[in-house]
Amino acid sequence: MKLQTLLNLMLTGPDLLAKVRDLGDAGKSEIVRSCGYVSSTKDGKERLNFTAFYEALLEAKGVEIGGGSTGKGGRKLSFIAKVQGNGNLLIGKAYTEKLSLEPGDEFNIKLGRKQIRLVPVGAEDEGEE
Repeated sequence: MKLQTLLNLMLTGPDLLAKVRDLGDAGKSEIVRSCGYVSSTKDGKERLNFTAFYEALLEAKGVEIGGGSTGKGGRKLSFIAKVQGNGNLLIGKAYTEKLSLEPGDEFNIKLGRKQIRLVPVGAEDEGEE
């Protein structure tokens, strides 16, 4: 089946919501298949496109998956970081991309009362205490 034909079969918006409601207790795979989110692999096997289905479902429900997200339809950035069990503090790729940081960029770590500031090496620290 051609890609354009597949795109025409994938339900969106109110039609998608109605179909999901109609299918009720059907399994996830059957719901995805019935809503048209199916493609073929190179060897002709069926492939269910769960990601596209769930993105369309969120959009149909009015959930914005664009602006302020990771840029790839991911969740919204929370600007909250949690210290992991091993003591590391992970910032994450979405934040480094938002700041246009590149691998190898270096920062001075400035500790204040209950705060950590990352200051690019060679830049002036405006928040000096």
